[in-house]
Amino acid sequence: MERKILNDLCKWKDSKRRKPLILRGARQVGKTWVLQEFGKRYFSDFIYINFERQEEFKQFFQLTKDVHRILQNLSMASGKKVTKDTLIIFDEIQACEEALNALKYFCEDAPEYYVVSAGSLLGIKLSQGFPVGKVDFLEMSAMSFEEFLLANGDNSLLAYLDGIQDISAIPNAFFNPLVEKLKMYFITGGMPEAVLVWTEDRDILAADNVLADILLSYESDFGKHADKYDVYKIGLVWESLPSQLAKENKKFLYSAVKEGARAREYENAVNWLANADMVRKVFRISKPGLPLSACDDLTAFKIYMGDVGLLRKHSHLATSAFTERNRLFTEFKGALTENYVLQCLLRQFEVKPRYWTDAQHEVDFVVQRENDIIPIEVKAGENVRMTSIKNYYKQYESETPLLVRLSLCNLSLDGNVLNVPLFLADKLDKLIGIALNK
Repeated sequence: MERKILNDLCKWKDSKRRKPLILRGARQVGKTWVLQEFGKRYFSDFIYINFERQEEFKQFFQLTKDVHRILQNLSMASGKKVTKDTLIIFDEIQACEEALNALKYFCEDAPEYYVVSAGSLLGIKLSQGFPVGKVDFLEMSAMSFEEFLLANGDNSLLAYLDGIQDISAIPNAFFNPLVEKLKMYFITGGMPEAVLVWTEDRDILAADNVLADILLSYESDFGKHADKYDVYKIGLVWESLPSQLAKENKKFLYSAVKEGARAREYENAVNWLANADMVRKVFRISKPGLPLSACDDLTAFKIYMGDVGLLRKHSHLATSAFTERNRLFTEFKGALTENYVLQCLLRQFEVKPRYWTDAQHEVDFVVQRENDIIPIEVKAGENVRMTSIKNYYKQYESETPLLVRLSLCNLSLDGNVLNVPLFLADKLDKLIGIALNK
């Protein structure tokens, strides 16, 4: 299955100031596959080392910091000659702290070599400290809706989306099938194994079982990798996620985790899940400003999961909802739809999205696009009242060049309101650019 992150890896390969690369991402989003595919397509050869399965390789890094000796040992042990056109892959690098630290020596002493690394729960290890400026980072997430279309064989639909160059209504011949495909994406999500099972076997129950297994593997990581004093609390936070998102006001409440719970008791548990890339935190801003991060209220945030399919399964929403008109989009206050939109935004905008509230209103997301601050309202169906975003505009008209609404309505630009169908969320940055130019 084709992954767009291969384009980013090629840009890294061609960069004059390339450093060793750390590929971050949750477990089972396809990091190992994409690095090996990268090696097959764009290098004369690659060496793959998995520090969990090949523990004997750890000693090469424990005995010396000389990267040329390390490369010599890797070459002899693997039976492959390491050249300057060899991709060196260190997988599960969190299992060998010396190898993780050696990345800075590759940067300083052997920058001509191509070194990439990945690992499970690597974000937790990196949160404990890592030399700044010695590595490049790249984030990998679950498959996007566009990648799902490609894997599903819907090339003509994807070609139509890629060909959109202006803001005009989408014909029903494309609109209706895209809505149906998006429903299926909400069922399978973008975890590669679940997508593969669906696209190859058309067995939705088998894909559902894959998601259940992934959730179990995530939960087993709590006990394996978290501090023993936090395991119970992490589990409670994890179990509370569907109920947190089912509220009208989706602000994360510690009291919803356990009666009487306080931030100081559960903050570490929330941060562990975020560092493990299992959840995404979206902070509140009380007003827009540049940079957007300067406006954060760090005491108020929403939490979403890394994949809409995992959220559906974790929420025990049956696959049969696919057949019930637009129920998938509106289920439990549109939480699946918001989760999906957040995934799309994170892939497109360098600055992480925020959300905005005042005493009575909430705008689902606010993004920074270059020096423009754009509010985004997410509507799960065709009910597109814009009470909150219009109230936002009344307060910040001079700082707001465009209002964006994502829903099941057709693509249009009404004054300064850009209406975008949910299945076009992956194209939002492009569409905002077109709208602003008009």
